[in-house]
Amino acid sequence: MSTQVFETLESNVRSYSRSFPQVFQKAKGSFLYGANGEEYIDFLMGAGALNYGHNNDYIKAQLLEYMAGDNIMQGLDMFTVAKSDFITTFNDLLLKPKGLEYKFQFCGPTGTNAIEAALKLARNYTKRSNVIAFMGAYHGLSQGSLALTSNQYHRDVAGVGLHNVTFLPFENCGPEGFDSLAYFEMILEDTHSGIEKPAAVILETVQAEGGIHVASPEWLFKLKKLCEKHSILFICDDIQIGCGRSGDFFSFERAQIAPDIVVLSKSLSGYGLPMAILLIKPELDIWQPGEHNGTFRGYQLAFIGGRAALEFREKTGLEAAVKEKASFIKSILQEEIAAEDERIVIRGLGMMWGIDLSKFSDPLLAKKIAKDCFEKHNLIVECVGRHDKVIKMLPPLTIEKEVLERALGILQDTINLHVNQKAALLS
Repeated sequence: MSTQVFETLESNVRSYSRSFPQVFQKAKGSFLYGANGEEYIDFLMGAGALNYGHNNDYIKAQLLEYMAGDNIMQGLDMFTVAKSDFITTFNDLLLKPKGLEYKFQFCGPTGTNAIEAALKLARNYTKRSNVIAFMGAYHGLSQGSLALTSNQYHRDVAGVGLHNVTFLPFENCGPEGFDSLAYFEMILEDTHSGIEKPAAVILETVQAEGGIHVASPEWLFKLKKLCEKHSILFICDDIQIGCGRSGDFFSFERAQIAPDIVVLSKSLSGYGLPMAILLIKPELDIWQPGEHNGTFRGYQLAFIGGRAALEFREKTGLEAAVKEKASFIKSILQEEIAAEDERIVIRGLGMMWGIDLSKFSDPLLAKKIAKDCFEKHNLIVECVGRHDKVIKMLPPLTIEKEVLERALGILQDTINLHVNQKAALLS
């Protein structure tokens, strides 16, 4: 099937289709299928919106049953059975067992809208405007979230100044020996720092688009304590690394902390349906009716899918399976792929991993490898990080062991081919 209609009539803003110029039609589990029937292993998974795989049978059955019953589809923020069931299941299966107490705020259907809501709430609650974010962060591209996103490529098209955000280096991403938390504490305690005390600190515990940089539990714990000491709200953006991808449902659990605000979206609905929420500590819920609004903040199918996804996790023992697969991925990446060349750096957590090729002289090496994976081996992987020098792996949490092994083999062979070709040319 031709791509001409898209190239002629769709906006130039399209992005993923440029890296993967195939017309796709069907999808199941770990695979995408082109209109011509060609099969592709999907390690992009809707940019993290499909943790449970394409067209998960358990979730799909409940969605179809709900639609067949002529149940309400558009509910604004009214009380519905679907919303009640989602809140109750989430609270009973996740929050209560983990000792977490949060209220639910249903936002517009995208992660960036939930980020906007979190910023608005933090600033309104503290009566302060500045926010601390981290270099390498990606929090979305609407105006408020864009101010928190560090990538200059995205910031350059804002059209207005992006103010009231102070950026700090992420853990282990500053100059060698630099302690970003010590610097942050100095900012807060030095009356001549010149930096306004922030309303909040916002971060991804694993920077995904920033190059798969993983914050240690110790660093996260210290940052949370520093926020508590200075009455600064701690916002965790768990949009991509949350919903089970880190191993635990929430990525911050390993640090034994409870953020003041948690932002969830992407895989929250379980089926790729748009849904975004804030989990907010009860004392922070100072909203007045309608202060953060939106027509599509009550997508009933997403509630059904989200509840079914939580049930699926419990019934299948998914959390333990993810941790087992994560250990397998880590061993292959470190002991086989990275062992081929000392310049290959591996980073990751759970089932989000990055192969960092920035130490190689070829600035396009990662892109060339990803291109070959797609065109020659039907494996879909994207590149992230500074100048797109990190190959990002985002397989479904439900991926079969043999498919995972096959995909890792493709990556290993393709990387080895490029690295060895380069070495041969230089010798």
